[in-house]
Amino acid sequence: MAKVAFLGLGVMGFPMAGHLVAAGHEVTVYNRTARRAADWSARHGGASAPTPRQAAQGAAFVMTCVGNDDDLRSVVLGADGALAGMAAGAVLVDHTTVSARVTRELAAAADARGIGYVDAPVSGGQAGAEKGVLSVMCGGAPDDYARAEAVVAAYARICRRLGDPGAGQLAKMANQIAIAGLVQGLSEALHFCEKAGLDGRAVVEVISQGAAGSWQMVNRHETMLDGHFSHGFAVDWMRKDLGICLDTADENGASLPVTALVDQFYKDVQKMGGGRWDTSSLFARLRRLDG
Repeated sequence: MAKVAFLGLGVMGFPMAGHLVAAGHEVTVYNRTARRAADWSARHGGASAPTPRQAAQGAAFVMTCVGNDDDLRSVVLGADGALAGMAAGAVLVDHTTVSARVTRELAAAADARGIGYVDAPVSGGQAGAEKGVLSVMCGGAPDDYARAEAVVAAYARICRRLGDPGAGQLAKMANQIAIAGLVQGLSEALHFCEKAGLDGRAVVEVISQGAAGSWQMVNRHETMLDGHFSHGFAVDWMRKDLGICLDTADENGASLPVTALVDQFYKDVQKMGGGRWDTSSLFARLRRLDG
């Protein structure tokens, strides 16, 4: 078992850090809102620290799961950042969904200190984090990944190295691109059922067993039809992620016309006041257009 620091206790990080304790690791956490860290310690029994640097001191592995590029820089760099507290030979594992650019920047900063760096964004949402069944997409040196994999296993259903630093973030972009199109397609299918006078639940029962089936269809169609959109990953976060996808596509020449369109549909949802609704709220946009 290892000494681990976990930085960032949002809806994903809070249960992920808890799984590390359950797996037998010695865990110290840091969160920008200290009360959240205190609540975590009360529930899971691990320690908390007032700065990333102090949380990271003596840790063989430091996990980060924060909001965006700037948040990640703030907990990793600087006098109170994680790198300042880590010893050579330790490994920093970043679970935040950020740009490949900042990943390579921080990987270089870590390498200059003799510290390994693995970008390891996750998919599976809050439910996956709570159940410990996340999909983890990784980039990093083979040796650093091999060491980190055993620790990440505490909350992963599958964990794979896909290349050098930045590869994990690029894979997560592919994940978000695929989800955007799937959710819009499902929303349109359910909208079509309503307009055609069909029972959407009955239709999904049939088509989910064929080529149209997906996780989104099985797990979200009923809540979508019921108008409930409080099931995890928020529209505000999805727009942040899709912005990263579109910026990266501008750099590498990829064509993402559907992604760009769905991003604008999510912008419409934000204007409806649904920034904190989950991503299946694309269906609410179609109903609003009807109404």
